[in-house]
Amino acid sequence: MTPRRSALILSLILRPFSIPLLAALHAKYGDVARLGPNSLSLANPEALKTIYGLNKGMIKSDFYVVQQALMNGHSLASLFSTTDEAFHARFRRCVNAAFSMSALVQYEPFVDNTTRLFLSQTERLFADNSQGCDFPRWLQFYAFDVIGEITYGKRHGFIKKNEDIDGIVAYLSKLFCYVAPVSILHFPGVLPSSPPIVQIPWLDKLLLKNPVYLKLAQWGVIDATFHVARFARARMNLTMAGSMAFAGSETTAISPAAFARDGGFSDPRTGLATWPEAQKLPYLDACVKEAFRMHPAAGLPLERIVPVQGIEIDGVFVLGGTIVGTSAWVIHHRPEIFGADADVYRPERWLADETGARTRESEEKRIKEMNGLMFQFGMRSRTCIGKNISLLEIYKFVPSLLRRFEIEFKDPRVEWELINA
Repeated sequence: MTPRRSALILSLILRPFSIPLLAALHAKYGDVARLGPNSLSLANPEALKTIYGLNKGMIKSDFYVVQQALMNGHSLASLFSTTDEAFHARFRRCVNAAFSMSALVQYEPFVDNTTRLFLSQTERLFADNSQGCDFPRWLQFYAFDVIGEITYGKRHGFIKKNEDIDGIVAYLSKLFCYVAPVSILHFPGVLPSSPPIVQIPWLDKLLLKNPVYLKLAQWGVIDATFHVARFARARMNLTMAGSMAFAGSETTAISPAAFARDGGFSDPRTGLATWPEAQKLPYLDACVKEAFRMHPAAGLPLERIVPVQGIEIDGVFVLGGTIVGTSAWVIHHRPEIFGADADVYRPERWLADETGARTRESEEKRIKEMNGLMFQFGMRSRTCIGKNISLLEIYKFVPSLLRRFEIEFKDPRVEWELINA
C-alpha cells in the first residue's frame, strides 16, 4: 500500500493532533491528562526528570516504530526511532564524538559555502521579485543542502536549482502528517463510546508496514523503500544519513527568529558570521532561544513506557505499561517558568534585567531555570544527536542573512500556518 493510498484511508477518520487541544486538556484537567485508555500526558516540569532521566527504565513506545523507514521490506531503526536502549547506547557511543560541537566546528567552512550560495541566490531570485519568497520552503532547501555538504561532501542542489530535489521536502511533509495521526487517532462522532484520542501505532502495520506488503518487498516484487531512505541510499550509509535528512532539515528550518542588530563580522564582503563571533551576540542568543521556546519542532508528547513495577510521577503512581509523555510546546508555555506573557514572543526574557528589585543573582537563577526546562531537542541520553549541527547552522545563518537583507512579510495580516505533525 502506497503512502498516497494510506493517506486516503486515514483521511476518512483521522484529524490532526492539535497542540492547542493538548494545552486545553491540561488547562481543564490539570498537570495529568488522559489521552487514551493507556496514555497520559504530563505538564508539570518536574515530570521531565522522572520520565526522561537516566536509569529510570522508561523505554520508547511504538510511536517511534511508526517513524522507522523501510528498506527492502525491513524497518530501519535509527538513533531516534529505536526502542532498544542497548542498541541506542552502542550506536550513540560510536558517533557521539563526531557530533560534539568541537568536532562540528571543523565543518564550519562547509556551512559557509552553502550560506554564501544561499545569500547570492536569495539576492538573484528574490531581492527584486514582487512575488516574494516562500521563505519556510527556501529555508528547508538551505537546511537540506547544508546537511548534504556535511554528510555527503556535496550539496544536493536545492538552492542552486531552486527546486525540491527528488520531491524529498514534499515527501517528508506528507510523512510527518502520516506519522502523527497514526500514533494518535481521533474518532470525532464516529465511535461515541470511545475516548476521543486513542493510541494506534498498530495501524501502521495495516498500512505502510503491512506484513504482506513488506514480504512482497523482500521478494523484490515491489519497492517499499521509504522515499527518505531511497534518497539516502543514493548517497551513503542509510541509517545515519536517513536520520540526518529526516530531522536535520525540518528542525533547523522552523527555528530562525526575526531580529536585526548592527555588528561587524570577519567577512566584510558577505558579512558571514563565524561561530566564535556568533557566540558574542547576546540578543541573537535570546532570539534563537525564544524561537525554540515558542515553536519547538516536535510538539507531540515524547512517549515512554512505564516499567513493569510502576513509578511515581508528579505525585501520582502510574501503573507499569502505561504510556506517558510530555510535550515541549506545553512545557515551554508554563507561565510560572517563562512568565505571565509566555504565549508572547519576547526575546528579552532571556536577558538579565537588574532594574528595580531584581538582582544579578535572581536573574541568573531565573534564566538558568528556563534553560533547564528547554525541551526542543529532548533530554538526557535521548537528546537529539543533531542538536549541535542545528545550533551551528542557526547561530551563523541568522546574523549573516539579516546583515545582508531587510526582510518583511508580503502581507503582515496573514498568519503563519503551523501544521501539527
